Amino acid sequence: DEDRAEGEGRLGCNRSIQQKIKEIEEEMAKTQKNKATEYHLGRLKGKIAALRAQLISPRQHGGGGSERGFEAGRSGDARVALIGFPSVGKSTFLTNLTNTTSKVAGYEFTTLTCIPGVFNYKQAEIQILDLPGIIEGASQGVGKGRQVIAAARTADLVLLFMEASRAEEQRKMLEHELETMGIRLNQEPPDVRIIKHASGGIHFTSTFNLEGFDKQLATDILGDQRIRNAEVQLREKDITIERFIDAVTGNIKYIPALYICNKVDKLSYSQFEHLVKKPNYVLISCHRDWNMKGVREAIYNALKPIRVYTKRPKTAPDLNNAIVLCKGRHTVADLCRSIHSSLADPNKFYYANVWGTSVKFRPQRVGLAHILHDEDVVQVMVRRHPVTARS
Repeated sequence: DEDRAEGEGRLGCNRSIQQKIKEIEEEMAKTQKNKATEYHLGRLKGKIAALRAQLISPRQHGGGGSERGFEAGRSGDARVALIGFPSVGKSTFLTNLTNTTSKVAGYEFTTLTCIPGVFNYKQAEIQILDLPGIIEGASQGVGKGRQVIAAARTADLVLLFMEASRAEEQRKMLEHELETMGIRLNQEPPDVRIIKHASGGIHFTSTFNLEGFDKQLATDILGDQRIRNAEVQLREKDITIERFIDAVTGNIKYIPALYICNKVDKLSYSQFEHLVKKPNYVLISCHRDWNMKGVREAIYNALKPIRVYTKRPKTAPDLNNAIVLCKGRHTVADLCRSIHSSLADPNKFYYANVWGTSVKFRPQRVGLAHILHDEDVVQVMVRRHPVTARS
């Protein structure tokens, strides 16, 4: 009963937030876009971002619990989320790619929960999550959309799975739903650093000319997030107010993505030529089993993996069993965690010897923050007597 009451309270809170967002969006739609209204629209965008942040992680903002994704244990070297509208062939794709059986039928919403599958490619074990089909309004809770997007936030790569004949239309709709829930595809995080202080107000520093940047608007947006004393370091040229808002919000996920276009065998030659030239697009036909090797290669390359080999003292490295680290997880600490979570504990980790292109000397002693390169050899040394906290 307590769980049910908590769930109902969270649902009511989410509806209240969504209603506020809807009212602000309606106000924005009525406001003409010109130089005179830039400040007003910027403030409204900041308020929407603050409200959406509560939907993504409400516990940090005084609400209920954050939206939980589907339960699927993480396995392998990387996790890939497969997202698309119903009946575009995702289940067939998963079966062809991983030999995992996912229910296939000619009607919508065949997949009602998360179906995990795994395939191996170039020493990497890659987990694919076939998530239920989402529909327009998913980010507002329509269907199981919020759960689908919450699961996508845990992925190292997103595959937007689309019907080739409707690729542009479906891409825009899917990206809108993901962006609403704080996921940015194929973008780098804004180069903005906010250092909070106890007093002194807001001060901006930058390596670029800030002539076109509205400092007053940025200060007010920081105020909306209860940041009133801070040094703001802007190290991105021509930063937009939207990217500044993302930096201030702080809970945005930046995930690489591929756009998988299925049923290309039904396209005309001109349609095919148009899609094949687009960056990050992979054209396939699940029905005819076309280009499945190409999609495996594209997934592997998008994850930007490196292979790292380990060695024990006084023994040769094991070059037959590489540890694969994907983009964003190339440090010694990441390697330690992939072996055992306790190895990355600074109280247990002592140092690591590294052979390879990431160091000047061979071997070279490095710490947890050292960034590894492909085919480096690493020897992890632990303390004989782990440091313990004094009482």
